[in-house]
Amino acid sequence: MKTHFELNQVTKKLPKHLHKFVVKQPYDEYTAQNQAVWRYVMRMNVDYLSKVAHKSYTVGLEKTGISVESIPKMEGMNRILQDIGWAAVSVDGFIPPNAFMEFQAYNVLVIASDMRTINHIEYTPAPDIIHEAAGHAPIIGNPEYAEYLRRFGEIGSKAISSAKDYEMYEAVRLLSILKENPNSDEKEIAEAQEKVEWLQDNMGELSEMAQIRNLHWWTVEYGLIGTLEEPKIYGAGLLSSIGESAWCMKDEVKKIPYSLEASNINFDITKPQPQLFVTPDFAHLSLVLEQYANTMGIRTGGTKGVQKLINSKNLGTIELSTGLQISGVFTNVIKDEDGKAIYVQTTGKTALANRDKELIGHGTAYHAEGFGSPIGMLKGINIPIEHMSPRDLGAYQIHEGKRITLEFVGGIKVEGEVITGTRDLRGRIQLISFKDCTVTHKDTVLFQPEWGVYDMAVGKEIKSAYSGTADLNSFVDSSKISETKTHKIKYSDFEKGLYELYAEVRNMRENVEVSEEKIKVIFATLQTTYKSDWLLPLELYELAVENNFSTQSEILKYLGDLQENTTYKKLIQNGLDLLKINQYS
Repeated sequence: MKTHFELNQVTKKLPKHLHKFVVKQPYDEYTAQNQAVWRYVMRMNVDYLSKVAHKSYTVGLEKTGISVESIPKMEGMNRILQDIGWAAVSVDGFIPPNAFMEFQAYNVLVIASDMRTINHIEYTPAPDIIHEAAGHAPIIGNPEYAEYLRRFGEIGSKAISSAKDYEMYEAVRLLSILKENPNSDEKEIAEAQEKVEWLQDNMGELSEMAQIRNLHWWTVEYGLIGTLEEPKIYGAGLLSSIGESAWCMKDEVKKIPYSLEASNINFDITKPQPQLFVTPDFAHLSLVLEQYANTMGIRTGGTKGVQKLINSKNLGTIELSTGLQISGVFTNVIKDEDGKAIYVQTTGKTALANRDKELIGHGTAYHAEGFGSPIGMLKGINIPIEHMSPRDLGAYQIHEGKRITLEFVGGIKVEGEVITGTRDLRGRIQLISFKDCTVTHKDTVLFQPEWGVYDMAVGKEIKSAYSGTADLNSFVDSSKISETKTHKIKYSDFEKGLYELYAEVRNMRENVEVSEEKIKVIFATLQTTYKSDWLLPLELYELAVENNFSTQSEILKYLGDLQENTTYKKLIQNGLDLLKINQYS
């Protein structure tokens, strides 16, 4: 199979509908300043996180092939990740939650290929390669956590969204793109921020996807592990942020034992979180996940499950007690006096399946206009149709060539001539097809003879309801890709000149060909032309200290003057503190 990305033992298992989210990592577009930002953040993180992160972090960095010195290449990461049964693919910023989770279910990390700018060095509102590669990847080296992540993806990809969830996803995606782009218009950013905040306040009842995203946020992104008094960091959002990894340890951030209640606690991506959840160990994460899964439509089914799918206005699947699966966009459910579903209806392309495999002749081409069927028991008959033996079916006249009337508990009537029945491998009847058929509920006609053959699903109850399709091949394009693309940053000649200086310093360090004369020339250019840049002088100072050059005192004084600007004060001091550690270690 030919693809636009590299396939290995893990990625070749990805279903085709996920391929469209994968993009080529734009490695050649990373500037030398981007590389310097990566190095600065990673050096700060490794130094600080070795003290406050879960022990799996530092071990995992080595396991996953992530270097402190340079932005990782996807190909290199994949070669190492496959040894622990995982892979990584490059994507364009945020992707839809269901797709994100489905990648996880296949043991594939999605890595946003963008790199944060120097203005967002401590924290970026957009997913970037520091967050994804240096935050998520190292912890999956822990087998217990890796299984939690895979299982989370498996369950989360089946979570039913509301119509507003996708609107929120698009709003957050746009805001993150605008905030990370230094060329964005301030009015655009303000409008996007306002929309996200409005949606956050007006989401209504939380959908399954909203709740499972909450669990994901409070664990995978912002999770702490250990005791309330001395927690360690394992969440990628904290591991990838210099500022937040230090902030989260402060007493003013409330620490709460992690439980199912976290599914109801919303988060605000635009502000620091007032509380964080602490799990005693990784096994507890899986326990809470299973507790939540027990509340989802995929395990509870019923009328409530169908109603969730109707509210979602997206492709979903119900599974009946016979194992028959109906996949489509559900638009109607008729209930009896007790609120139990007695008829379900899809509109548009629908497919029928059993055990996640489409039934022959019952794909979207055949059921192009939708599908509807009664659910439940026949009136006055104690044995459900699905449990009837061939003899029982004959006794009730349910066999080929007979014109019959089936009246269901709740008032659905099916009148027509039986053509045939469809059974599963165990012999249970799953479908009965009629010709010249009329289906009614009281005075409402649900199907009429001129519409053709009527295929009636057999099932006394709805056992499961979940997002997506039963057979992945039934709906080739079942997940949407955003039309809002990340912005390719345009650099001025002035900025390009600065990045060339960064490249010179990087080359000196990598090739171990450090020249004091060259350092003096670059330093002089910074003093006259790039007075607001603080990171390159810090790199020059590092080289001068390592090589005991006399110019180190002059650069240190210059850095001290730059610290008068409060924006850079803490960043410069962190870098200087790290050099002292390295110098005297």
